[in-house]
Amino acid sequence: MKIEYNNLYTHFIFITLNRVAIIKEMNRQRIEKYITGIVNNNDSKLYAIYANPEHVHVLLSRSPKLSEEDLATIIAKSSAQFINENKLCHGKFDWQDSAAAFSVSKSDIDKVCKYILNQPQHHQKVSFADEYESFIKFYKKTARLSE
Repeated sequence: MKIEYNNLYTHFIFITLNRVAIIKEMNRQRIEKYITGIVNNNDSKLYAIYANPEHVHVLLSRSPKLSEEDLATIIAKSSAQFINENKLCHGKFDWQDSAAAFSVSKSDIDKVCKYILNQPQHHQKVSFADEYESFIKFYKKTARLSE
């Protein structure tokens, strides 16, 4: 059945392989723009993105035609290929084999956008490891861990 209206807001976190801080500031915006294009080309809408050296936050409204896993795979494969082909990182770039996807209510969109766009200031106080652990603890009651 066709889904005519939807609110499928998802906060994705993509992590570089082995959490290596490989995304350089000088290439951050180019990578963000490419990922934005991937999202748009898959009938989805990007609300916020920030590429940190070892992880990327993306808030989007996803097409009902794609599962979170399908869209995450498309974003990861295509962006890794783009980064490698354009030599935007030293050495071979890759993402971890898994990403995180958290649903976001419409009333929290603005708050999550501000959180994502405030990443540089946020990570002056909180490490990525601590940030990610707090996400997992917060969502642990509802998180479904794939095996």
